[in-house]
Amino acid sequence: SVPGQLDDAKRDEQKTLIHEQLERHLDDAKHGRKQVYFVDAAHFVLQPFLGFLWCFQRFFVYSASGRQRFNVLGALNAMTREVVMITNYSYINALSVCDLLHARAAKHTGEVVTLFLDNARYQKCGLVQALAEQLKIELIYLPAYSPNLNLIERLWRHVKQQVLYTRYYDSFPKFQTAIRDCINGAQSD
Repeated sequence: SVPGQLDDAKRDEQKTLIHEQLERHLDDAKHGRKQVYFVDAAHFVLQPFLGFLWCFQRFFVYSASGRQRFNVLGALNAMTREVVMITNYSYINALSVCDLLHARAAKHTGEVVTLFLDNARYQKCGLVQALAEQLKIELIYLPAYSPNLNLIERLWRHVKQQVLYTRYYDSFPKFQTAIRDCINGAQSD
């Protein structure tokens, strides 16, 4: 078996989640009965990412020195495509997820909110679950090895292709701005 490859049990677990929860929650969101978000973190590093390079002569590619990180905890609204971002330069942790929960609760006062998340430890800890219960936000954890079910993963792939691959940024602020602009542009498309 190849690591990360779906075996029959994992495939069945995904199908069960799709039919028993995902479809129902998306239908509720479609009809305005609740707000559904897909949550995940992306860790963008200012370093060279080559696309494809082949040539007869030596070619030097500019690259940034160091490894500065721009972390984004994002929540993608399944219906409106609005993206909420919690950002930092160190690590995404449970406190970052709590900030996201507070932001969603403040925006959707009196509405039902459901978040689909992966099983990252900082998203599944007691602190996050207790706050979600207090704020009346439903957390649904996706099965292991199922990034295909998390819609925001597609956004991260798009951002990496548009912003990281075969691009050079001479400063970290320009790098951050490019990421933010790409995410904001994807919302308006």
